[in-house]
Amino acid sequence: MHVVATAGHVDHGKSTLVRALTGRDPDRYAEEKRRGLTIDLGFAWTDLPGAGPVAFVDVPGHERFVPTMLAGVGPVPVAVFVVAADGGWMPQSAEHLAALDALGVRHGVLVVTRADLADPAPARERALAELRTSSLGEVPAVACSAVSGAGLEDVRRVLAGVLAAVPAPDPAAPVRFWVDRSFTVTGAGTVVTGTLSAGSLAVGDELELGDARVHVRGLQSLERAAERVEAVARVAVNLRGTDRHDVGRGDALLTPGTHRRSDVLDVRLPRAGHGGDATGATDVPTHVVAHLGSAAVPVRVRPLGRDGDDVLLRLQLATPLPLRVGDRLLLRDPAQHTVLGAGTALDVDPPPLRRRGAAAARVTDLAGVVGPDFPRELRRRRLLSGRHLRTTGVTPTGRPVAGDWYADPGFWADRGRELRRVVAGFAAANPLQPGPTLEQTRRLLGLPALELVEALVAPPLRVHDGRVVERTSDLPPAVERAVDLVLADLRRDPFAAPDVERLRELRLGRAELAAAVRAGRLERVAEGLVLAPGYRDRAVQALSGAPQPFSVSEARRALGTSRRVAVPLLEALDAAGATARDGDDRRRLTGR
Repeated sequence: MHVVATAGHVDHGKSTLVRALTGRDPDRYAEEKRRGLTIDLGFAWTDLPGAGPVAFVDVPGHERFVPTMLAGVGPVPVAVFVVAADGGWMPQSAEHLAALDALGVRHGVLVVTRADLADPAPARERALAELRTSSLGEVPAVACSAVSGAGLEDVRRVLAGVLAAVPAPDPAAPVRFWVDRSFTVTGAGTVVTGTLSAGSLAVGDELELGDARVHVRGLQSLERAAERVEAVARVAVNLRGTDRHDVGRGDALLTPGTHRRSDVLDVRLPRAGHGGDATGATDVPTHVVAHLGSAAVPVRVRPLGRDGDDVLLRLQLATPLPLRVGDRLLLRDPAQHTVLGAGTALDVDPPPLRRRGAAAARVTDLAGVVGPDFPRELRRRRLLSGRHLRTTGVTPTGRPVAGDWYADPGFWADRGRELRRVVAGFAAANPLQPGPTLEQTRRLLGLPALELVEALVAPPLRVHDGRVVERTSDLPPAVERAVDLVLADLRRDPFAAPDVERLRELRLGRAELAAAVRAGRLERVAEGLVLAPGYRDRAVQALSGAPQPFSVSEARRALGTSRRVAVPLLEALDAAGATARDGDDRRRLTGR
């Protein structure tokens, strides 16, 4: 399907042309029919030879309904620009063209209506000259009379040719379905309509609506039920469990997790508006209305400065919108009824401007930025998750540094150097600790996730027992010498654990013993009791010569040690499963 929007001055025959092309009346309200004036969006469709199904969004032309016109044109890629032969170029013709130009619409047809009432040539030449200066550029022009039918076949033929050249949208793209109508159908519930400009919708889909999740109960396109609809299409979506008052024009149904809802963004506004009018930073009103899709939101404007011929602006939206880098927000001054231009979103999650000179710094940051730019985004932000990038409209490339995290190479190298300084500084301040924990390191490095710390660790550093260490056997020299003396004693008498006096003599307190155990130089048997590594195997070997089962006294003699050591040592063997109790005071080896 193709979707086409009309544009042009009030009462120049837009609705009459749509009615003649489709055989359907786009005006839905009695008030519109009584006044002969479109006051809301109208819809009609037909099968166009050479193009297939074509849906028309008929927009009002009166200046009071320009916001409604923009709600209809916003998501539509093709325009039929209508100028009456007996009316010529008019004020609303200029405003509608300025809107199409700001929205970047590049595909269109000029139709000069009422060719039976006046020579169409003057209106055609003036309109083509105006259109030529806009994003539409050179467009084909056709004259017709919707009353007599003259030229209507030419309109169909030329429009079919334009539609054939429109690039097909990506059916796998994330959905951002702007709602232009919402109503209730008896027995079905809430129904919303809009133009699906990219992606696809299917019955059963889960979508985001503001902070809520909604489900697609049913779909219709051109009054026919469908299980799945692909862009571009006019669609009616029946939502399950959604109140009609919870959704309306300007809301958007979104593929979950694909768009960032934001009320603050930085934009680039071309300094040269339509028709060559210059717009400087000081010329932009403080309060305007931003139009995106079918949404119209009051905005407070803060100029940041100039970048070449463009103006950079900070926009504060009255209501958050689902935004992405590269979006074009049409800015309109409602007081003067003028289109100021379209601001291209450069940053939909900008930093606050709290310090003196922050605005000038933002201009430097955004200099030359015109749309999504992954390398530049990384240079500016240094570290970002892939999910954050994708929801803001920036597609990450290359390999992440960890998980779904992407880092600027310079920043990543700096964090690696800082990691080595952190570990060295911790070791100097905590000589008996093997190294900082991963969480301590994360905080000291200012990183958002532990997996980033682990990814930074490289030889000679490594992660050991949840800490970042350089060598797990490192001990302060005095502790190292004392441990060597203990091990020498144990080589002579493996189960003669040093007593309190000996430990005091060697200056091995609780912290020093814990450090030696962490370093793997000693093994803890019980509080304040240490032996050489591998003591369990040696004990089992010594006990294998004792009668089975054996008492504590028999074990003490087999081990050649005191009761002070034998009792906790046997309890340690019990816990390890090497021995098992056999009666109140006897044990046997389990063979494990």
